[in-house]
Amino acid sequence: MKRREFLKSVPLVACCAQAFAELPRAPRVLLRSSWQVVNIGDIAHTPGVLRLLGQYIPEAEVTLWASGDLSEEVAAMLRRRFPNLAIVKGSIGTDGKASNSELSDAIAWSSFFLHGSGPSLVAAKDLVAFVKHTGKPFGVYGITHGSFSTGNDAELLSQARFVYFRDSVSLARARNEGVTCKVMEYGPDGAFACDLRDDDKASRFLKEHDLEVGKYLCCLSRLRYTPYWTIPAKNRPFDAERHRRNEMMKERDHLELRKAIVAIARQTSYKVLLCPEDATQMAVGREMFWEKLPEDVKPQVVWRDSFWLTDEALSIYVRSAGLFGSEMHSPIMAVGNGVPAIVCRFEEQTSKGFMWRDIGLDDWLFDLDDPTDHPQIVPAVLSLAEYPDRARQKVEKARGFVQQRQRQTMDFVKNSTKTV
Repeated sequence: MKRREFLKSVPLVACCAQAFAELPRAPRVLLRSSWQVVNIGDIAHTPGVLRLLGQYIPEAEVTLWASGDLSEEVAAMLRRRFPNLAIVKGSIGTDGKASNSELSDAIAWSSFFLHGSGPSLVAAKDLVAFVKHTGKPFGVYGITHGSFSTGNDAELLSQARFVYFRDSVSLARARNEGVTCKVMEYGPDGAFACDLRDDDKASRFLKEHDLEVGKYLCCLSRLRYTPYWTIPAKNRPFDAERHRRNEMMKERDHLELRKAIVAIARQTSYKVLLCPEDATQMAVGREMFWEKLPEDVKPQVVWRDSFWLTDEALSIYVRSAGLFGSEMHSPIMAVGNGVPAIVCRFEEQTSKGFMWRDIGLDDWLFDLDDPTDHPQIVPAVLSLAEYPDRARQKVEKARGFVQQRQRQTMDFVKNSTKTV
């Protein structure tokens, strides 16, 4: 190119370079999630939020800041669904330095911190450190508030671009406590969007145990407090007070569910699969359900004796006629995938169960602390088998509401993460 021609082109090149520099950059989201791996519901928060980010903010680049106990097995499961997912672990020290170079790079790279769904502001300590040492914006997506406070949650939440609470009780509590975030609304738990699958494992399990697609119900239960002290990997000391409470309440909490299992076995052609949401519940299911069932009922009931991961569990849930029991996140995943689910709650489970009312499934929510609710449980479970079309219509309406809120909340998340 001749010098005169080059000089003529310089203004155009400079203009294009300036215009390019002013284009919005893709959001770089640091997702703090993955609380623990001994519970398939805690696992499900992460792929649910990742799916929503991919669906509604496809231009966003996302790095997962996971808790220390994220296992290679669970990480591999996440990467099968999200092949390009970057994962870091670690913490920020009081000096503002990350505990490893991978986390340090991720923090420097990020433009937005997103706290994922959970039972509280689980990563409050990490969030405080991130905000203090970077000054970058953050948001909170789908938490329960007030049950496990870190002491400064209200002040911290007030600084967020948005806070979405997964149940209306939490939202009301935050307002009463003086949280002043400008955008505080109901936002579905991220696990509603979980779509992990392991169809091969599910098919093998169903065949092995003679369970026919659409002809079995899944039953889940739990103790008042998860006995983490029975899981060696958690390294928790024995909690005598919580154990006492568990022992005192376990028969009352399981009685109506056990009656429902018997009713399904004796009055319908459906079978019942006893399955776990966390790694302690195989033993609970055996003690409180299987061993107490009448002998004529047992041929219609399958007790799963081993733990599973979220992908296999969800593949089995979507092949069932529905779920019932006193767990929360298996029903969340079920409803998110169009499968009916009945929830029995109690005080120790926090306010999260009330999300069933928020999404229009109040007829499928029962309070085990309220004796007047107990007689309604068996008829409700039987109705899943006796009126499957009605149950599916009901769940589709709730699912539609959840998906509408997912679209609305993610639209705001997208606007909040825009950078220039």
